[in-house]
Amino acid sequence: MLLTDKTAVVYGAGGSIGGAVARAFAAEGARVHLVGRTRETLEAVASDIKDAEVAVVDALDEAAVTEHLARVGDIDISFNLVSRGDVQGLPITDMPVDAFLAPVINGTRANFITARAAARRMAERGSGVVLTLNSGSAHGSPMMGGTGPADAATDSLVRNLAMELGPRGVRAVGLWAAGIPETLTVEKLGKVNPDLNEAAIQGILDHLSSLRMTRRNPTLAEITATAVFLASDHAASITGTFVNVTGGMFPG
Repeated sequence: MLLTDKTAVVYGAGGSIGGAVARAFAAEGARVHLVGRTRETLEAVASDIKDAEVAVVDALDEAAVTEHLARVGDIDISFNLVSRGDVQGLPITDMPVDAFLAPVINGTRANFITARAAARRMAERGSGVVLTLNSGSAHGSPMMGGTGPADAATDSLVRNLAMELGPRGVRAVGLWAAGIPETLTVEKLGKVNPDLNEAAIQGILDHLSSLRMTRRNPTLAEITATAVFLASDHAASITGTFVNVTGGMFPG
């Protein structure tokens, strides 16, 4: 098992990607702490994982995150997958200021708070990895509102963390992942674009697959397998970069 004896904290573990990552980490031997804002969704994921710990913590709350990690103790893996409040489907020129800034502010704050809290504890031990995920939209994607700038902030944060933390034995790595069919439902996408229906979503998926070098969209299993590898000691030399799991949709 790739993650035996490692302790992982997954923020946003009640979501579709967060839950899948948590299950994959546990399957590879990690002790998993499921963190999020809704106990019901966290408990649902915990029912699939032996000895999983559940904590209702808002990743935007600096004190709450710090206090939770103090209870966790030693930590080897921190993965932030919390939702940012992205609003999409409108031209930037038509977008309200607050809607545009929501993912930028929330995403940057949550990534910074969770990464800093974990990195401080990891640096004391001289090992650990901070993982993040975004869609790669910093390279340019129309009708995505603040998603691109939010992704750009995350990209930059990861690279700067890696430069500062590398000498202390801590890695910072990200994944670019967009258009995962299992996660693109009307219910979930309706939160960022209320005008979408099943036909529109299929159209989006077909369009995305046509843009990829592989001509197919990534699966959730491929995303989680990549996350497991990056969190493991097999990826000990990988830091300060984003692994492109979009099928080559963006330059790596």
